[in-house]
Amino acid sequence: MYKGFGRTVEVRDGNVEKALRKLKKKVNNSKILIEVREREHYVKPSEKRKLAKGAAKSRWRKTLASQKLPPKNY
Repeated sequence: MYKGFGRTVEVRDGNVEKALRKLKKKVNNSKILIEVREREHYVKPSEKRKLAKGAAKSRWRKTLASQKLPPKNY
C-alpha cells in the first residue's frame, strides 16, 4: 500500500467531504498559502520596513487605546 507523504489525503468509504476537510487542514497548517501570497508580488526592502513600521504604530495605538481610562461622567 502506498503511504503518501506531505499533503496527501486518502478517501475512505467514499467520504470525500471528510477527506477535503483533512486536506484543507493540512494545507493550512503547512502555511503554503501564506507563502504563495507573499511571493505573488515583489516588495522592496524599504517598503517592507515602511509597512512593518506602520503596523507597529497601529499596534501601539491599539494598546494605548485599551489602557485609556474611561471618561468621568459626574
